[in-house]
Amino acid sequence: MKVLVVLALSSLCATAALADEAPTELADRNAPIVEDYTYSTHLDVAKVLSMSDIPQVCEVVPVKMEYEDSQGQRHILNYHVMGNGCSNG
Repeated sequence: MKVLVVLALSSLCATAALADEAPTELADRNAPIVEDYTYSTHLDVAKVLSMSDIPQVCEVVPVKMEYEDSQGQRHILNYHVMGNGCSNG
């Protein structure tokens, strides 16, 4: 009888553990994919959701673009651009 109770509790704990993990796995699937841009990065941009502002400095700065690909998966792309604070004088 004790063995059955222990087995039942073990099974219940395992089921509870799986139930706790399921939302996390689901959340991970919906979380945006974060990528650092390189020249070999293949971009599949169907819709731009947001872009960070480019600061008024005369140097290379990091920026981000959040977008959806053609499959509806969200991505965050980190890349670098020249700031908007340079003058040609």
